[in-house]
Parts: sequence; structure tokens; C-alpha cells
Amino acid sequence: MQHIKLQVGCLAVLMYIMVVYIRDVKKYKPNERDKIFDHLLALGIISIIFDGITAFTVNVPSLIDTSFNKILHGFFLISLDFVIFALFIYMLSITGAFPEENRKRFLIGLPFVINVIIVVIGIGNLRYETGNTTNYSMGLSAYTCFIMAAVYIVMSVIAFFRRWRYIESHKRMSIFTYLLVLAVVTAVQMIFPETLISSIAVTIFILGIYLNLENPAIRELSHFHTETVMSFANLIENRDNNTGGHIKRTSRYVEIIADELRKRGYHKETLTKDYMTNLLKAAPMHDIGKVSVPDAVLQKPGKLTDEEFATMKKHAENGGDIIRETFRNLGDEDFRRMAFEVARYHHEKWNGRGYPDGLKADEIPLCARIMAVADVFDAISEKRCYRDAMPMDKCFEIIEKGSGEDFDPMIAEIFLSVRDKVEDVHKQFSENKS
Repeated sequence: MQHIKLQVGCLAVLMYIMVVYIRDVKKYKPNERDKIFDHLLALGIISIIFDGITAFTVNVPSLIDTSFNKILHGFFLISLDFVIFALFIYMLSITGAFPEENRKRFLIGLPFVINVIIVVIGIGNLRYETGNTTNYSMGLSAYTCFIMAAVYIVMSVIAFFRRWRYIESHKRMSIFTYLLVLAVVTAVQMIFPETLISSIAVTIFILGIYLNLENPAIRELSHFHTETVMSFANLIENRDNNTGGHIKRTSRYVEIIADELRKRGYHKETLTKDYMTNLLKAAPMHDIGKVSVPDAVLQKPGKLTDEEFATMKKHAENGGDIIRETFRNLGDEDFRRMAFEVARYHHEKWNGRGYPDGLKADEIPLCARIMAVADVFDAISEKRCYRDAMPMDKCFEIIEKGSGEDFDPMIAEIFLSVRDKVEDVHKQFSENKS
């Protein structure tokens, strides 16, 4: 039993995580649950079970048939390969670096496939060494497993540093710490194979992922915050006889634009994971200032008079003031600033003829420039109390004509280039209404 105390302890930790995780998944049903973590947790448990079994059998060779012992070691090494590979895939997933092209997917999986083949072929030549405190196995299969682990750990670290902007700032240091522990423990295991501490690396990394990224209770809290913001925004929208579809559609258009900007490498210093998260939470608040507009103006079925239009235009300025006052005690300064900018500046124009401040070009915050395109497109593509919806071709034509005048030309071009995605969103909401 003394040879497997470490593995038993690590297994107990992962089993506890599994029980709590399954309970919380059933309770909260998180919308953003990452299925890769499910596989990673299962693989981690399997790997540690085989780690414990082989740590025991290698020390009682007289009780275990040699061939069977080698088969058990083969299962352990392969399961460890799966865990390390799954950790790498998970890193690519959370940083948005998982390739879409099949050729690139094949290349990142090639070392794993080659290693598994070598482990299977070489397992018959596995030999057992006698250490000061425990026996351990060595041979080609073990060497290649160590090499593969080192390759994928290095690649995980590279992915982390290349794509760190795609991870929330408050999670970066934790993830880096777990990567560092994984690298150090693996290095110690490679240099001093007698230590048999690979289970520590697996356990600590999975525990860290669970606590920082995959805890369903924390995900549910974040989802609750988002839903609260959305519900509040819907209450505002319902005042002008809108069903709330405007809020959801514009938020999706904003997400499509921002994602495409990031994919093409535009504003990559700005479009971090934090920025994207705050943008999607702030977008529904863009018309919050309408709460200050009288119903007679907001719900008027005909054309507004100059005086009424001046009253309507005040909603942008008032929206910024409401955000500033309502969220002044909110600890998240970045979100508060984003919500303020989206509410106040989403009617500014690229040529400086917008309102309320007459900002132009890059003076307008990026979030408001993105919101402006989404807001105008939805306004003209949907039926209003004073007019019918315009045809899709006409809507996109208006965005194209407004490029460089009303809208940031880059954002307008991006929006036009993802027309199919925009139309899919519009169609989806149209079907939901019918």
C-alpha cells in the first residue's frame, strides 16, 4: 500500500471533483459547459487508476505475470498520453486557437498518434528497474511517453503566451501556474523516474481548471448576471412596443462583427477575452436611455417633429448618465466604462455628424462603432410602429453606402462580408416570432 499512497490521494481528489461536478451540472445545467473537460476529467481518473495499479504491480513482480504487468503498463502509458493530449486540446479550446482546417488538426494530433503506436509496439521490451524506495519501469514506450508529454506541454505553454489575450485577465495567472506545475512535475518525473509523481501533475491541472474555468456554480452566477442585464434591457425595449428581439438580435450582430474582427487580426490589442465578454454584456444596454423618453414620443406611429426628434436624441446622453449613476459602485470598472460608451456613443457617426458629442472616426470608441452598425441594420430590417421592414438587399445597401460616412469603413466591410451569418440570425428570430 505504501507504493500507491500518492495515487490513492490524487484519485480521491479527482473522484470528489467528479461527484461535485456531476451534481452541479444537474443542478445548474450550465449553458457554456465545455465537453472537453468532461473527457479530460474521465481520462485523468482512468490514468491515475492505472498509475496506482502499475505502481503496485511493479513492486510485487512475483505475484503478477510479467506479460500481464506489461499490458497494464501499456494501458497506463496510453492513458497518460490521452490526458496530456486532452490538456493540450483544452488549452487550444479556451484560447480560441483550435484549428478549423483538418490538415492542421491532423498535424497537432500526429505526435500523439505516433507515440501511441510506439508504446504499443515497444511495450514488450519494457524493463523494470530497482530504485531506493520503489521499483519502476523503463524502456522505449516510457521514453516516448515522456517525450510526447514534453512536446505537448511546451506547445500548451506556447499557445498560452500567444493567445493569452483570449483568456480572462483574472484567470491568466492561475492557468500559467498550473501549466508551470505540470511542466515542473513532468520534468522531475523524466529526470528521476523513481519518483512516480505524474499523478500530481494531472490532479493539480484538472483541479485548477475546475476551480477557475469549469465550476458550474460559478458559470451559473455569470449567466445569471447576463440574464439580469438582458431582462432589464428588455423592460426598456418593451416601452416602444418591441418584443425584446431588437436587444437579442443586435447583441448577436455585435458578436458576429467582433469575432470576425478578431479572426482577421484587427484591433487584436483591444479585442481581448475581457473586452469581448464586456462588449456582449454591455450591448443590450445601448438603448437604456429610452427610459427617459416620454411614451408619446417613443411610441408615436408617425414621423417625429424636430422638437420630438431632439427629445428622442437625448436618450444617448441620458443613457450614459444612467449607466454612470446606476453602476457607480460596481467593482468592474472595465464593464462600467464599456456600458457607458455603448450607451452614449452608439449614435455617433464616422464623419462627425452624429450625436450627442459629434465625435468622428477613431474618436468614437470601438465598441460604439460596432454597436452603431448592428443597431442601424436591425432598425431598418425590422418593422417599426411608423414603417415596414426594408428588404434585406436594401438593408445591406444602406450599410454599404454608409461606410466611411456613418460607419467605420472597416467594420462596415466586415459586416458585409459576413452577410450569410447576419441573415441566419435575422431568419432565426423571424421564425421564432411566427
